[in-house]
Amino acid sequence: MSDPILGTSPGAHIWSTIWSVGRKEVLVQLDDELVDRLDRLADTQGTNRSELLRRGAAAVLEAAETAGADRELQDSYRRIPQDPAVVTVAARLAVQTAPEW
Repeated sequence: MSDPILGTSPGAHIWSTIWSVGRKEVLVQLDDELVDRLDRLADTQGTNRSELLRRGAAAVLEAAETAGADRELQDSYRRIPQDPAVVTVAARLAVQTAPEW
């Protein structure tokens, strides 16, 4: 069924918007076992291999960014350590407020 205003099938404008975001096709070589595992997971999740690989790439990038932020935070504490008095008070409070197991 065609949309009388857009002259396309319902949802076609959504796909044209998604594809216009700008994607680049990238050739990635994977072994057969990994491809089979990806395809099985894609089937169970109702998606496709490409979407799984996009999610995986995004997860790797996010993990790397988080690790970088953690390193920066640790480095800042090495450059300017916390005041020992603050650490002592925080430790004392932690002992006082920790639940008894």
